[in-house]
Amino acid sequence: MPVSAILTDIEGTTSSISFVKDELFPYARRALPGFVREHGHEPEVRRWLDMVATEHGSICSDDVIVETLQGWIDQDRKHTALKALQGMIWEAGYREADFTAHIYPDAAPALREWHARGLPLFVYSSGSVPAQKLFFGHSDAGDLAPLFAGWFDTEVGGKRDADSYRRIAGQTGIAPEQILFLSDVVEELDAARDAGMSTRLVDRLQDYPVPRTGDAAHGHARVATFADVTLDT
Repeated sequence: MPVSAILTDIEGTTSSISFVKDELFPYARRALPGFVREHGHEPEVRRWLDMVATEHGSICSDDVIVETLQGWIDQDRKHTALKALQGMIWEAGYREADFTAHIYPDAAPALREWHARGLPLFVYSSGSVPAQKLFFGHSDAGDLAPLFAGWFDTEVGGKRDADSYRRIAGQTGIAPEQILFLSDVVEELDAARDAGMSTRLVDRLQDYPVPRTGDAAHGHARVATFADVTLDT
């Protein structure tokens, strides 16, 4: 069955792993204390701070909550409250042009070409949907957000769970067999394949100095850049 839609990961796929790890996370960590002091009284911020406090009964002050959140950043913990607060902080950073999101030079032209051909494009990332929209809306290659027809984060399920990909297909109304999933993580590709999707292992030299071939690719077709992606299955 021909590919009629594309689902893509972000880190290590459209964009460098190091950008999130070396740019976004440290920015949020530095900005957290000031952000909480300035916005901690706002209902949308307070709800997430209170969630952290509730989960840790001994936490009562915002200073301790901030320290807890900074620890989670250091651990790369995928917590809903942390993701939401990071997204708010990054929004301010993007708005103030403190940074733009890294996009590999080959990714933007391919995304634009596929969109021009009428292929619906979707994102599936562990980062929150608002953070995804900010990322592509303020990229090195300009505003790419309008290219995408839909956005998915871990609210739909874990990225290594085949049911997550079935849910995405169901929500898009496109049969799994018609969706091509692009990711740098073999276990995510395994789950997507189990759900019936076509897959490509995006194996960028910048992120993976040792090429993953043979058994390491788990049978997924490997590409080094988006320019190598073919839409035949």
